[in-house]
Amino acid sequence: MKIPTNVIISRTDSIGDVVLSLPLAVILKQHFPNMVIGFMGTKYTQAIVETCSAIDVFIDVDDFLTKEITLAGEKPQCILHVKPRSNLARRAKELKIPSRIGTTNRLFHWLTCNNLVRLSRKNSPLHEAQLNLKLLKPFGIKVDYSLQEIADLDVMTNIPDLPKQFADLLEPDKFKLILHPKSRGSAREWDLAYYEELVNSLDTNKFQIFISGTATEKLELQPLLKAVENRVTDISGLMNLSEFIALVASCDGLIACSTGPLHIAATLQKHALGIYPPMQPLHPARWQPIGKKAQTFVLDKNCNTCRHDKTICFCMQAIQPQQIKKALELICPTA
Repeated sequence: MKIPTNVIISRTDSIGDVVLSLPLAVILKQHFPNMVIGFMGTKYTQAIVETCSAIDVFIDVDDFLTKEITLAGEKPQCILHVKPRSNLARRAKELKIPSRIGTTNRLFHWLTCNNLVRLSRKNSPLHEAQLNLKLLKPFGIKVDYSLQEIADLDVMTNIPDLPKQFADLLEPDKFKLILHPKSRGSAREWDLAYYEELVNSLDTNKFQIFISGTATEKLELQPLLKAVENRVTDISGLMNLSEFIALVASCDGLIACSTGPLHIAATLQKHALGIYPPMQPLHPARWQPIGKKAQTFVLDKNCNTCRHDKTICFCMQAIQPQQIKKALELICPTA
């Protein structure tokens, strides 16, 4: 493939997926500094994309489907379908983008793409971010990256300023810890009672604890918030994504299940503590947070008990609050 002067990276799903796709842009820019890199996503994840200095243009997926798209005044020369979507693949062909990269395991890519990469995610032992990087093969650059190499990349560097009303909440002499209990239904979740136990076990003279979540999740968080209201700062439903990114960048750590905020914290080189089920493909080997200070908690077993019933995951609940507290004390020992 002739190396294009511009490329669109297409990843139109959720926050964590987008965070784990940003290394594609960083590595492309390292190899081709003058390449104009566009990232196609949704308005919901635009704030994530804008933190990556390797990306020159954000493209809204609805605009791509309905309008003529340009990158720095030029028509797109290449599109990289990281998240396979048949309508986007057809649209890219309709727009006559010269190089269209997709995977061999999508039938519609055989009809719409002219650069196919053999890649199957379903049963792969690789991490999602490693699988994404396999799509760089047509560019003739290295595609086998270790998790450590990915963690060493400077991915999210354009961090917005934290608005004063939130900056004023921060206590500089404490370890600032965000708890993000919910996942918008995308992951197995740790029980709220465990978060309550963890909060009550932590020394509030050493830890400043925030509870975060979307406006929709705020109602679900009420039992926890009422139980620990004097020990935490409730920021659920108060921030947009850009503001939340700025808060994470200003804090020291975050605890969550397999969610976008956990990946944000890890990529920002914060102490990202993730609680995971031992079930493929949800386990840490595929979805762990990637960062120099990231760690995961998961049972050493293979289990599919809750595959068809997401209401309770016994393996998640087997992770005890004391385990998380112990990890925090190692990170932030008593003076």
